[in-house]
Amino acid sequence: MTDDTTKNHAAGAARAFRILPCALLVAATAAAEPLTNLAWRLPPCARFEGSILIVDVPRDDPGRKVEKHAHCEADLDLGDIMGDGSGVAVSVRLRARDVTKPDASWNGVKMMLRYVEEGTGETKWPGAKLPIGTFDWTNAAVRVNMLVSPVNPAGGKATLILGLQGCTGHAEFDLSTLALAREDCGIRRVNPDWIVRYPDDPNDRPAKPAMTGAALPQNDVGGSAANDGALRANEMNSSLPPAGRPVIAAEGGPSLHCAAERRTPLRGTMLPARATTADDIATLHKWGATLARFQIMRNWFMDNDCQDLEEYAQWIDSRLDNLADVLGWAETNGMKICVDLHSPPGGKRPGDRQMHMFFEEKYAEAFVETWKRIATRFRGHPAIYGYDLVNEPHQKEPAPINYWEIQRRAAEAVRAIDPDTPIIVESNLAAAPSAFRYLSPLAMDNVIYQIHLYKPHDYTHQGVRGNPVGAVWPDPARGRDREFLRRALQPARDFQLWHHARIYVGEFSAASYAPGAENYLRDCIAIFEEYGWDWTYHAFREADVWNVEKERNSSGKYAPSADNPRKRALLDGFRGGK
Repeated sequence: MTDDTTKNHAAGAARAFRILPCALLVAATAAAEPLTNLAWRLPPCARFEGSILIVDVPRDDPGRKVEKHAHCEADLDLGDIMGDGSGVAVSVRLRARDVTKPDASWNGVKMMLRYVEEGTGETKWPGAKLPIGTFDWTNAAVRVNMLVSPVNPAGGKATLILGLQGCTGHAEFDLSTLALAREDCGIRRVNPDWIVRYPDDPNDRPAKPAMTGAALPQNDVGGSAANDGALRANEMNSSLPPAGRPVIAAEGGPSLHCAAERRTPLRGTMLPARATTADDIATLHKWGATLARFQIMRNWFMDNDCQDLEEYAQWIDSRLDNLADVLGWAETNGMKICVDLHSPPGGKRPGDRQMHMFFEEKYAEAFVETWKRIATRFRGHPAIYGYDLVNEPHQKEPAPINYWEIQRRAAEAVRAIDPDTPIIVESNLAAAPSAFRYLSPLAMDNVIYQIHLYKPHDYTHQGVRGNPVGAVWPDPARGRDREFLRRALQPARDFQLWHHARIYVGEFSAASYAPGAENYLRDCIAIFEEYGWDWTYHAFREADVWNVEKERNSSGKYAPSADNPRKRALLDGFRGGK
């Protein structure tokens, strides 16, 4: 920005925002070019002292509401630095003093990007999780890559936001350290033409598949050779007919319709996190459910849980004792049970909530050992739907053991013990359908791929943990209807058709008080049924906000409800929408 331009903007000092120039330095990378002369838009509570950007919202400021969003903004062009399989990291040093507890968990000291996704039109706000109170100079970074969001910013455009939100306090950002760097995400697509076979679908592949004759591409995250070995063991030991690698060479991919569309989906709910009872299973059977997801879960919102591995193993055994009973009740009632490891060893890191086992080998090894114990105890049990390896993996940056690799390790260990029970793999970003854009299939048969659907999140989770309320379903003015859901699910649908894979919707829901929640459930179920996807509603007899046996009254309290629109939508779904 020239001095004249600066003066022109300075002439508008009466405006709520001031615009000042500042340089953005690029981290050492041959592919990136320096970004200079950023135009900063500052609120009245912000100022520069040399290279330090200072944001100061006093606790006794009478204009507190005006400064609720004390954002300093600058526009970035990320298009030239982002590439296939790579992303960008924006970093800066900052410190803060006397920052009060914010009005929402995602607020406080802000280092955030805002951009609109290419094609979807959805706005994203990836940000760094920062402490409150007082802290000295520390490094912070915010990332845009396929791990944070599989869809790139439209036109490569994004806005960098530094400041305070929903709180008072003092924050300083050293813009001499502000940097932009290209980051390799460490994720590569492998097994691109793999066709998944299932023992109960003998026709779910061409009678004489065209074979490429070529080896599978090497897996940059460390799995191709080992995965091939698991495949050979699987073909020798499982009930599947030996058929070689069903890799389709025809350009344009497989032309067969997926066999999942020709089978009746399994339908049900997640079971409560507490010990499941015989009455729970009997009730679901009476409702018409044929599937339930058993959660091996505790302390979902706690950081750094499950790190005492001896104690963790004892807790796992206690949950497996309950699972043994559940499988017996399910078998009696003709139901299947998904075995879901909801809380893996090591737990989650504070702040970004990524799993410790992605970064620490001891927890990764404990994860594999846990699955060995589960598979050894329940090998071949007829009531098991599948081994759900890890609930909602959430990897946001390159990691030594990424979300796919750790599931591959566990899958191979399980398959060596139990060659016949299906294995369930979840996509990144908490089993997001969008993450199927880069999900690779395992080079294994009899693998089910799982998604969770909570979109749009501001609708499904309104009122949950401080989220705003008021969103409705459907909302034609905002383009929110069944077709919106279909578009959100399209990456998983494409994966299904390309790989002939079975898709399982492990979780979907909407808050009980969300306007039109029953319509949302019906729209979701209609699409699942159309695509032949198995599904389980979140959740049965767990938190009141999701419980179809309870309704919230005008005073905000929950009371038992024998019949309500959400419950009718669910029970109709168990009958195939009839």
